Amino acid sequence: MLSPQDQLTELVRTLESEQHVFATDPLLVTEKLHLEAGTSLQKLHRRAARIDNNGALAKVLGKIEARLKGIMGIMSVIWCVSGFVGLFTLLQANVVNFFYVLVCLLGFHTIMLVGWLVLTLINQSKHSTNWFASFVSPSYLIRGKDDVTQAAVKLYEQQLQHSGMRWYLGRFSHQLWLATLTGMLLAIIFLLIVRQYSFSWESTLLSDQALITLTHVLGWLPSMVGFDVPNDAAIIQSRLVTDALPLSIARQWAGLLIGSLLVYGIVPRALAWIFCALMFNRKKMRLDIKLPYYQKIINFWQRQVIDADDFVEVDAPIAPKAIVSSANKLVALLEYPTDITNWWQAGLMDNSESVEDFGIIDDRDDMARLTTYLAAHPVQVLLGIHQKALPDRGTLRKIDQIAAQAQAGLIIQLLEDKDHIATDLSNSKSVRYQQWQTALAERQIGLVDTAR
Repeated sequence: MLSPQDQLTELVRTLESEQHVFATDPLLVTEKLHLEAGTSLQKLHRRAARIDNNGALAKVLGKIEARLKGIMGIMSVIWCVSGFVGLFTLLQANVVNFFYVLVCLLGFHTIMLVGWLVLTLINQSKHSTNWFASFVSPSYLIRGKDDVTQAAVKLYEQQLQHSGMRWYLGRFSHQLWLATLTGMLLAIIFLLIVRQYSFSWESTLLSDQALITLTHVLGWLPSMVGFDVPNDAAIIQSRLVTDALPLSIARQWAGLLIGSLLVYGIVPRALAWIFCALMFNRKKMRLDIKLPYYQKIINFWQRQVIDADDFVEVDAPIAPKAIVSSANKLVALLEYPTDITNWWQAGLMDNSESVEDFGIIDDRDDMARLTTYLAAHPVQVLLGIHQKALPDRGTLRKIDQIAAQAQAGLIIQLLEDKDHIATDLSNSKSVRYQQWQTALAERQIGLVDTAR
C-alpha cells in the first residue's frame, strides 16, 4: 500500500477535487510552501500535513489501517489455536502411527506450498487479489457517510486492486500457515512433555528396508540441525508396535517428528513469507506526482517572475470607497484576531460613538448568532479582515451572507499587525490587496481606505 504520508497526500487530492472544506485553506498553504526548500514529493507531503492541521484526515486513515491489521491479527490467533487443538485431538492415543501423524501435519501444507510456488513461477496469480479486496473491503471496517470517510474507503479500495497486492495477499496467507504450524508445534512439545508416547509404523506394500531408506531420507535434514533420527534397529523394532517402546527409541521418533515439522513445514513457509514481504516492498505503490493535479501545484512552485516588459498591464478592478452611514455600527473580525486595539476607529472616524463589538466570526455557530442579531437590529456592519486571509470560496461565502443580512450595509477594512507598515496593504501592486479589490468590486462592497 501507499505509505501513510502518500495516503494522506492522495486523500487531500481526492477531497479537494470534490470541493471539500479543509481545516486550513489549501491555497494559503500552497503559497507559503513556494519558497521552502525540499523536493516536490517532500513539499507535497508537507502541504497535505498542514492542510490537515487538526489531524481529522489522518485519524480516519489510521482507523482503517488499525482495523485491517486487527482483523489479520485475530485471524492469525484463530489459526494458531486451531492448529494446537487439531494436533491435541490427533495425539490422544498412547501409541501413534508416525507416518500417519506426519502426513496429517505436513501433507496438505506441502501441497498448498508447492501450488503457491508453481503459480508464482508461471505468474498466474496476478489477479488473485480481487476476492481479497472484496473480503477485506474498508467499507466493512468503518462506517460513515461523511465525505472524508467515503474518500478514505475509496482510496483503500483502489490500493487493494493494485497488482502489487498479490504479494501482500501471499504474505498474509503464509502468515496464517505459520500460525497454524506454530500451534501444532506447541501442541506436540506440550504433549511430549506431559505424556509418554510410543511410535509405530505399518505398511502392506513396503518392506522393512524400504521404510528404513524412507526414514533416513526424511531424517537427513533434521539430523543436519541436531535432531535425533531412529537407527535401523529402532525402525524395525517399531513396526506394528502396540505396547510401549523403550524410552530411547520413542525419543528418537519424537525428535524426528519435531525436526520434520520445523525443517519441512515452518522454515519453508517462513522463507516464503520473507520472499513475499520483500517483493511487496519492491512493488509497493508510489505516489504518482505526474497526475495533472500534482503537476499544477509543482509548476506553481517552480514558476519564475516574468519581466514586466513582456506584457501590457491591464487596469485591475477597484473596490468602491467605503461610505459610513448614520446608522448604528456593528464591528466584527472575520476568522483571524488582531493585536490592534479599537481597530475600527480608522474606518469609522468620528462615527464610532455607537459601536457594538461582535468579536470574531469563524464557525457556523458564529454566523448563526450574527444572522440572528442582524435580523433584529438595523445596523451597518464593519468587517475587519486580516492580511493573512485569502478571498477564497469559503471566506467570500461568509461575506456574501453578511452583506445580504446587514440592513444598513456592509463595509470592509483590511488589517495588519501593528508592527507592520500600513501602506503595504494599500499598495495597489500588492497581490493579496488586489485580490481583495477584485472580489469586493464584483460585489460592490465598500473598502475602507486605511492610508488616510
